[in-house]
This record gives sequence, structure tokens and C-alpha cells, in this order.
Amino acid sequence: MPRPRTHDEALRLKLLDRAGELISAEGPKALSLRKLAADVGTSTTAVYSLFGSKPDLVTALYMEGFRRFQARMARLEPTGDPAEDLVRLGLTYRESALTDPQLYSVMFTKVVPGFEAGEEAKDLANSALAPLVHTVRAGIEAGVFADVPPEVIAVSSWGLVHGLVTLELNGNLPEDFDVASSYESALRANASGWRR
Repeated sequence: MPRPRTHDEALRLKLLDRAGELISAEGPKALSLRKLAADVGTSTTAVYSLFGSKPDLVTALYMEGFRRFQARMARLEPTGDPAEDLVRLGLTYRESALTDPQLYSVMFTKVVPGFEAGEEAKDLANSALAPLVHTVRAGIEAGVFADVPPEVIAVSSWGLVHGLVTLELNGNLPEDFDVASSYESALRANASGWRR
């Protein structure tokens, strides 16, 4: 009978989530493979077996964040209204960030000094953001959005959602601020502002 595999996908995901939590809460210096293994109740051998080195672990963390983000974006079916689709993408961006805040900073900030995503990781990140560019292009081609380079609308929209989500995750919004409805209102104003 084959030996049961103890270094499985569930352990890999548990280690990635805990690594992200350590980086988010305490900074990248808090991420030691020994501490990570102890926190998850496994051995450093398991960490090395699953990821290789600490830089490989950070790459895996970055890629896992974009895999989850991409899966959420892919669930959105186009409505036929590019402006509404742009709003829905922004809402999904926030949902993804709030669901996996431990991955968000690794994905979208330079929280780990010296970390550079490799080509495979960059390709994954770009493909995860492709629905935004696709939606904007479709809106321009349909005459819904202004006739400007698609990157102008896409990057501006991304900047808006990233800024608001980062403020929320960092606790920089006023205490009595209605984040959810204000966020959606900002997304709708942005989409309307780009209408032709």
C-alpha cells in the first residue's frame, strides 16, 4: 500500500495563508520558514518540500493570490452593458481583497523588499487583470465608453478600486464611513464618467 501523502494541497494552502498573514501583520521580516512551519503545525522539511526556498514561497504566495483573484473575476458573466460590467469587476476586486487580505499586499505592493515576480508569475497577474481590459475595449468598440486608449480607462479604474480598497484594508477610512455603498457609488460615478 502506498504511503499517504502528508505534504498535500491543503497543507500548501494553509502555509500560504499563514505566510501572507505574517507578512501582512508583522512585515516580511516575520516570515521565517521555521516560524511558519511551527504556526501551521508542520515541519520545516514540509515547507522546503512544498516550496523550495523562502523566495520560492513568496513567489507561490504571489501566484496563489492571483489564482484566487482570477477565479473570482472569471465567474462574472458579461451583462451586455460594459459600464455595469466595469462596476461588477470593481466590486469583485474588493470582494477578493477582503476575502484574502493576507495575499493582497503581496500581489499589489512591494511589501517584500527585493521580490521580483518571474515571467510565469507576471503572465498570471496580467491574465488575472485581462477581464478589465477586455471590458473596457468592448465598451469602447460598442460606443459606450469614450474613444481613448483602453489602458487609460483600465488603469484609471484600477487606480480607483486599488486606492479605496487599500484605504479600507489599512483602516484609513473614517469610522462611520459606509464603505460598501460609498465604494459602489464611486465605481458607478467612474463608469459614468467614461461614457461617450
